[in-house]
Amino acid sequence: MSTAGTTGPTAQSGLSRPVRRWLVLAICCLSVGVTGINLTIVNVALPSISKDLHASVSSLQWTVSTYSLVMACLLMLSGSMADRFGRKRIFLLGLTLFSLGSLLCGLAPSAGWLIAFVSVQAIGGSMLNPVAMSIIVSVFTDRQERARAIGVWGSVIGITVAAGPVLGGLLVGGINWRWVFWVNVPIGIAALGLSQRFVPESKAARARAFDFLGQALMVVLFASVIAATIEGPRLGWADPGIIALIALAALALIGIPVAEFRRSEPLIDLRFFRSPPFSGANLISLVMSASLGGFLFLNTLYLQDIRHFSPLHAGLMIIPLAAGQAVAAYLSGRLVASRRDRLPLMLGGALLAIGGFLLVPLTLHTGPVHLLASYTLFGLGTGMIGPPVNHAAVSGMPADQVGVAGALAASARQFGIAVGVAVTGSIVAGTGTDFINSSHSAWAILAGCGLAALALGAISTSDWAKAAAVRNGERLAAAGQPRVQKIVDDRLSTGG
Repeated sequence: MSTAGTTGPTAQSGLSRPVRRWLVLAICCLSVGVTGINLTIVNVALPSISKDLHASVSSLQWTVSTYSLVMACLLMLSGSMADRFGRKRIFLLGLTLFSLGSLLCGLAPSAGWLIAFVSVQAIGGSMLNPVAMSIIVSVFTDRQERARAIGVWGSVIGITVAAGPVLGGLLVGGINWRWVFWVNVPIGIAALGLSQRFVPESKAARARAFDFLGQALMVVLFASVIAATIEGPRLGWADPGIIALIALAALALIGIPVAEFRRSEPLIDLRFFRSPPFSGANLISLVMSASLGGFLFLNTLYLQDIRHFSPLHAGLMIIPLAAGQAVAAYLSGRLVASRRDRLPLMLGGALLAIGGFLLVPLTLHTGPVHLLASYTLFGLGTGMIGPPVNHAAVSGMPADQVGVAGALAASARQFGIAVGVAVTGSIVAGTGTDFINSSHSAWAILAGCGLAALALGAISTSDWAKAAAVRNGERLAAAGQPRVQKIVDDRLSTGG
């Protein structure tokens, strides 16, 4: 396996560098596209999985949340491993594990085994998105070209999200729910072959030390929060186990800054969070993904269990959301390249909120035009937010921090999905009228996430935020951190 320094792109394939860059982008899009398909295709199959494996609502929550939870816990480690051992090497390993996990999920004999195999799938998935972002950043060095590439990357993910419901409906209705997992296997194998042939190897100039304590604390924090949120309504919030989980999460939250500030090379350099643009990007990523994850979970139960739509019909209904996400991601990438991050962030937050609030008065007989309009606005909002968040997360980062920076935004995104599923699934209850009545609060919370994204977008891109970032950079530079000052300056110059 060659490195970028020993065998260049042109030497490997005979392609010109501009062509090679876009070919690498296409391969990265294909590879992470399977994770986009997996997000919506599995949601469409949840009712069928419930019937076949006799799974409860909490088991369905765990099926979806486990994937996002494991991804969130390991993305930082995967990004760090990619910077140390080689991005191409970790990318290939991720594709292998994801494909193997998908194969095993389709063979699962029970809900417990399915959740376990989803974990294997997620371990591989954690090595795809952030590493693909690192590869794209290392290949596209021009700021405007990189912003366009990130926009294309986001739109392709949106397209695969759009394909997931339809493909899932066809597979579940025509064959069996197990094929929603098996469909990933040939795509993964094809991506493996193309990545081996065309993706150049790259790594950080200086490897960072692993922070096992920081990684362990992050796993404890994320897992405790999700477990308590899912199981709390079922066991009762006064249950000793739930109280223990909440206490464990609090201890981990306190322990992370204590442990990380003592390390010279922490898993998460908390000093960067003193910059409002950087912190805002990660918070926006979290609330946007919580809204999307909660939407997909709630909407699947509503369409199939409450409205009794077939899996294919339910999949077709979701197309406007995913198509809007794809179109908006592409347009947002162009806006980021020409007008920086502020406009697409605020516009995306507003669209997300409007789409969410349109779903609050949902009934057993809400018309298709109302549903499709809200789905479209919701999709446009999530698609508009993605590129500026990704752009802000990696702009100006030095080579030895690119993998970790991309992984941090992806961790926030995956944790947000898990939180959204856990919270909304804990709010809704029963079937029929009971589900409809309890879902009003859940939809309102998802709409509130859009308002939060709008407010955070306005604050984190304001003149105050930029000035605060400069002051923080000056303090860090005075403390002997000139490289951090350069990162802050570069981030501000690129609109982050």
